[in-house]
Amino acid sequence: MHVSGLWRYPVKSLGGEALASAVLTADGIAGDRTVHVQGARVPLTGRTRHGLLTIPAHTGDGGVPRVAGHPGDSTAATDLVRDRAGPDARLVAYGGPERFDIGNLLVATDGAVAAFGHDVRRLRPNLLLGDVPADAEATWPGRAIAIGEALIGVHSVRQRCVVTSIDPDTGEHDLDVFRRIRRRPVLTDR
Repeated sequence: MHVSGLWRYPVKSLGGEALASAVLTADGIAGDRTVHVQGARVPLTGRTRHGLLTIPAHTGDGGVPRVAGHPGDSTAATDLVRDRAGPDARLVAYGGPERFDIGNLLVATDGAVAAFGHDVRRLRPNLLLGDVPADAEATWPGRAIAIGEALIGVHSVRQRCVVTSIDPDTGEHDLDVFRRIRRRPVLTDR
């Protein structure tokens, strides 16, 4: 087993960035989901605003998220987010634990991704582990994965949400993908 991919999602529900290396903290990958899209009353996510998932985001200088190449606090970034999420949408920085839907670190395996049969970006993992059989994760809850000096406790095998049924390039929704995943979980949750 080895780490074959690393991702960070600086803005929750926007596209992620592939990383060559990452700092793992008690709160997950440093800089992960530190900004979210806020509506008039509640946070807005890719679960209901599918177009958000098609917007690329990466971490810029000083750890500040950039949206489609624009600084996260720019008019261009706000306009793009509003185009996909509605006129009241705005980007808001937040570092609390509620920024994670379930766990603060998502782990997928190459075997599970192959069994899933779709782009790994639909699963939105932070870590992709290579050379792992498709159903190996079923035995991981309650155990730990050692990666270098990091020890990652595995909480559960995660049931995936509707986001996995949304194409990250087009925003198109395919319920057959979601139904297939609900029958066969493929990710573990820290």
